[in-house]
Amino acid sequence: MKFISGITALLAIGLIAYGLIILTDNEPLGHKCIGFGTVGLFFIAMPVFLVSASKGKKMKDYMLNEENIKKMKGKNTENTENQ
Repeated sequence: MKFISGITALLAIGLIAYGLIILTDNEPLGHKCIGFGTVGLFFIAMPVFLVSASKGKKMKDYMLNEENIKKMKGKNTENTENQ
């Protein structure tokens, strides 16, 4: 999964660079390359990376609810007492 996101990101960055290089010679094609590279980077590579990076993690740990607020308040009071 990380391999796929890395290859996709490199291809997208390469496509953006190619579009910037040929922009002076063939403007419509340059804009298309830049656009497809941006779409590939943000709509393909980024979600694949986020899915692979968050695999095995619990979403409940990252949500702001009463239980987590109490945990954060407890940690803050412990840190201020130690100082």
